[in-house]
Amino acid sequence: MIVRERLTIDQIHSMYASGETTPSEVCRQTLERIDAGNGRLNALLCVTRESALARAAAMDAGIGEAITRKPLAGIPVVVKDNLCTAGIPTTCGSRMLEHYLPPYTATAVRRLLDAGAVLVGKANLDEYAMGGSTENSAFGPARNPWNEDYVPGGSSGGSAVAVAAGFVPVSLGSDTGGSIRQPASFCGLVGLKPTYGRVSRYGLVAFASSLDQIGPFSWNVRDSARVLGVIAGHDPHDSTSAAEPVGDYLSGLDGDLRGVRIGIPAECFAEGLDDEVRAAVESGIARLTARGAEIVEVSLPHMKYVIAVYYIIATAEASSNLARFDGVRYGFRADQARTLSELYRRTRDLGFGDEVKRRIMLGTFVLSSGYYDAYYEKAQRVRSMLVDDFAAAFAKCDAIITPTAPTPPFRIGEKSDHPLALYLGDIYTVTINLAGLPAINLPCGMSASGLPIGMQLIGNHFDEARLLRIASAAEQL
Repeated sequence: MIVRERLTIDQIHSMYASGETTPSEVCRQTLERIDAGNGRLNALLCVTRESALARAAAMDAGIGEAITRKPLAGIPVVVKDNLCTAGIPTTCGSRMLEHYLPPYTATAVRRLLDAGAVLVGKANLDEYAMGGSTENSAFGPARNPWNEDYVPGGSSGGSAVAVAAGFVPVSLGSDTGGSIRQPASFCGLVGLKPTYGRVSRYGLVAFASSLDQIGPFSWNVRDSARVLGVIAGHDPHDSTSAAEPVGDYLSGLDGDLRGVRIGIPAECFAEGLDDEVRAAVESGIARLTARGAEIVEVSLPHMKYVIAVYYIIATAEASSNLARFDGVRYGFRADQARTLSELYRRTRDLGFGDEVKRRIMLGTFVLSSGYYDAYYEKAQRVRSMLVDDFAAAFAKCDAIITPTAPTPPFRIGEKSDHPLALYLGDIYTVTINLAGLPAINLPCGMSASGLPIGMQLIGNHFDEARLLRIASAAEQL
C-alpha cells in the first residue's frame, strides 16, 4: 500500500498562492489520509485533530501574505513522540510515559509552529529511541508503507512512515546513531541529521546526550533544507547548541557537481555489505562521476571499532539519563510497593521494555567501578580517533559517500530475537554521531523485492550548506 500524495512544500504554497486550496482543506485532507492509513501502518500514536483544524482555519484568510513571511505557513507536520509538546501526550513509545503531558514545547517544535506549520500528530518510535526497526514501541510496531510486512527502520520509524505514506510532506525525527537516516533509507526518503549542536535539543527526551540530534524527513532535499533553516540556531535553553550562524540553505540547491570531490572509504564497502545495497550505492556513485564529480579514495581506519564504541558510550549515557524515571517524580508508578527500593524496582521493571532494560544494564556495567577505565574511558579515546579520521578525510574531499544501511528493509519479527544483528545494522551511521558530523540519506535504488535502498552523504562540521548543495545535485540524477 502506497498513498501517492507526495506534494512538496513549494507545491502546497503554490496552491495557496493561486487560491486553489486553503490550509483548512489541506489539513482536512491530511486527517482523512491519516484516518484511512494509520490503522494499518501505526505511524502515529496521537492525532491532534481539533487543534490542527482550528490552527489551519485561523490561517485561511491571510495565507497568501503568510507564505511570503513564514516558510512553513499552512504546512501539516508530524513530530516524533520524544519531542515535548505542551498539553499533548509525549510517550516516547513507552508505558513509563503513557499518560505524560509536558508543561512546555521543545524548541525545534516551537520553531516549526512559529514558522506557520500545523502540527497534526505525534509519531511512533522505538521506546526512548532505542532500536533500529520501530518494533520496540510499547504501542506496537510501525509498518513500512512500501510493504506492510516489513519494518520502516528506526527509531524514528513513525516519522518516516508519516511522510512515505503521504500523510504529511515533512516530519521531525531524532538521530542518536542513525535513527533518521536508516528509516529514510528503508522508506525511500531524504533524511537529514545535522551537525551536533546545530539544532537545539531542549525538549527532546534524552537517550544519549552527546549523540542525539533532531532533523527532518521529506521527499526532496529542498524541503529538508527549508525545515533545517527553520529549526537550526542557538538556543539559550540548550548549552550544547552552537552559536554558529545559520546559512541560507535553500540558495545554490540547483548547482552541479563539477569540481566536487567525493570521498569513498574502502572500509565501508567491505565484507558484510548486502550485494543489492552495494550495487545500488555503486550505481549512485557512477551517476555522480558521470556528472562531473571527482572520486577520491579516503580512509577511516577506526571504522572496525565503531559498533563497540557507540554501544558503550550510548548505553552509558542512557543509563544515566533514564535514572530519572523512578516512579516518584512523574510518569508510571507501580502499585503495591512496600518500600522505596521496591517502588523503584517494580516501576522500572513494569514501565520499561526489554530493549531499554538491556541498554540500561549495559550502560550501568560499563560505568561501574573497575570497568569505567577498561570500557567507557577507552571508548572515548577511540571516539577522538574517529574524529581525527574524518578530519584527515575531509582534507581531501568535500563530502563522503557510504551506504546508509548494510541491508535492505527486513521483515517484521525477522531480527527480534537477535539484538546484535540489529546493532550491526547501524555500522555506517553511528560513526557520524560519534564524530558529530552532518549526514543525509538519499534514495539510490530498489531491492529485488521492491523496497527502497539509500546512500549516505556525509559533510564536514557545520557545513550543511555545501552538503545540501551536493545532495540536491545528486538528487537530480
